[in-house]
Amino acid sequence: MESDNALVVFQGNGIRRRWYNEQWHFVIVDVVEILTNSLQPEGYIKDMRRRDPELSKGWGQIATPLLIQTKGGPQKINCASTEGIFRIIQSIPSPKAEPFKRWLAKVGYERIQEIENPEIAQERAKEYYELKGYPKDWIDKRLRGIAIRQGLTDEWKQRGIEEKKEYAILTNEISKATFGVSIKNHKEIKGLDPKFKNQNLRDHMTDLELIFTMLGEASTTEIARSKDAQGFNENMNAARKGGGIAGNARQELEYESGRKVVSSENYLEITGKVHKIKKLEDKKSEKKTGK
Repeated sequence: MESDNALVVFQGNGIRRRWYNEQWHFVIVDVVEILTNSLQPEGYIKDMRRRDPELSKGWGQIATPLLIQTKGGPQKINCASTEGIFRIIQSIPSPKAEPFKRWLAKVGYERIQEIENPEIAQERAKEYYELKGYPKDWIDKRLRGIAIRQGLTDEWKQRGIEEKKEYAILTNEISKATFGVSIKNHKEIKGLDPKFKNQNLRDHMTDLELIFTMLGEASTTEIARSKDAQGFNENMNAARKGGGIAGNARQELEYESGRKVVSSENYLEITGKVHKIKKLEDKKSEKKTGK
């Protein structure tokens, strides 16, 4: 939700995708596996191209290698836009083809809606967290945090921060100044498995952790603006100062309350709803598919 890489579900099956050139691109092998039930979708794709010379001839325009998150880390995998997937579907005799086309069109349209009206994206995010079992007050903080984060990254773009690596370094600097630990160490404290790189630390934070995260990032944005920070070094200084403001507030609270803000507590575990997630997701999936 804070990334242009995402996973969508069609009739209970996951499809990896990436937002590229102003449209969704879907992992071809995922689509073929779902439509054919093939145990070796890569082999099916080779046979399909052999059977359809025109498809094979235009494969270079259909398939685009994009970085996709895998269990082994980011890897370049062939993806196709909605138009490209439609062309591939023409070569796959499958009873799922028509409902898949309708679903694909809906997914693309939803993204366009979200770009034109960001409030729609917020509502979908709210629905997602409700499905996960989070209570309303936590969801409100999380969504507010997403908006603050977006404001910060927009500010960085205007101030000469371009590479994703620089975004990650600056974000980590704010976290260290705010919580006294790096993002990596914070994840370890939460018990998150480093193998699953798509896990968002903020989705596992408590109320207080979210609040101090927002304070650190909002303070960084304000300092960068007031100081007219330009380039990486000046924005690094702003990040340290912004995180430091949140860090000082955290330390004062810890002193007065006698409790650490950063802990191993996982928000879903605190509410006792972690075991209900799968049932809720299955229920929603059944409702969508009409089963």
